[in-house]
Amino acid sequence: MTVRSPQDRGPRRLRLAVALAVLLPSVPARAGEFALYLLSGQSNMDGYGTVAELPPELAGPQEGAWIYHGDGGPDGVPADGRGLWTPLVPGHGRGYGTDGVEEVFSDRFGVELSFAARLRERHPDREVALVKASRGGTSIDARAAGGAGCWDPDFEGGEGTGAGVNQYDHCLATIRAALAVRDIDGDGEDDVLVPAGILWMQGESDANASPDVALAYRENLVRLMDLLRAALHADDLPVAIGRISDSGLDDDGRVWTWGEVVRTAQAAACDADPAMTLVTTTDAYGYSDPWHYDTAGYLDLGRAFADALDPPVAEDDASPTREPAEGASR
Repeated sequence: MTVRSPQDRGPRRLRLAVALAVLLPSVPARAGEFALYLLSGQSNMDGYGTVAELPPELAGPQEGAWIYHGDGGPDGVPADGRGLWTPLVPGHGRGYGTDGVEEVFSDRFGVELSFAARLRERHPDREVALVKASRGGTSIDARAAGGAGCWDPDFEGGEGTGAGVNQYDHCLATIRAALAVRDIDGDGEDDVLVPAGILWMQGESDANASPDVALAYRENLVRLMDLLRAALHADDLPVAIGRISDSGLDDDGRVWTWGEVVRTAQAAACDADPAMTLVTTTDAYGYSDPWHYDTAGYLDLGRAFADALDPPVAEDDASPTREPAEGASR
């Protein structure tokens, strides 16, 4: 795989991230070029959609779409980014696993299926490469860190051989391992991965910790997205943020105690960054349990993420300026 690296810059963490990947200036359309997307967050990015309920067009392999689903772990587990590039198929939801040689597919899926399908439908000449690095129950704020893990780059959680390793470290290791593969589709030719966007679905853990954690979410989110952009060497890389929502399936009718505070923080972060879009369709989704969307919700969320990062243009619109799709705001 080919990468081109502009000048390194920033503190140690940023220098490490910048060394991992590169943004190429053009939109991929040539053979051997893939539009690269990073999919990260917590359990609603993992995915709890039911594979048995998929429509026929998404029930099999997707032509022109590939995925590297890293097998991370909780904080404290050494970060090696193990995984492998394979054609996108169902089963990359909660319960998926890999040792870097073989895969164990689950009976669940996330946003990856409808996201890739929407992009391929809109741009059939562009192949898609997805890097998935997510973990249920994780927070950004170290004060909300539990057994699942924390995305704060400076969080020193964990013990033993992986002491000091956190979810940010797992994500960087996954990106690094994915980009180290020169030929992701196995055709014998080196490939070029062109970073095209980040999908982020997270915030529920931070919304249930404390008022102070919820109030800090905007600052924490902005910092983390900037670091992930640096990991893909693109300061203005488009980012789509999925707005957290509440099923109301709790005794007091509210699952996330400070959910509105986090939702406000998500909107404020997107309002301040023209390259960051808030996906708001989540409020309309059904749930399979108090915390996770149902199958229809994940299918719609994938399409909404695609529309946020690559807004459709009306046929009679001659202007090159694109407006956010329905369910997305900047």
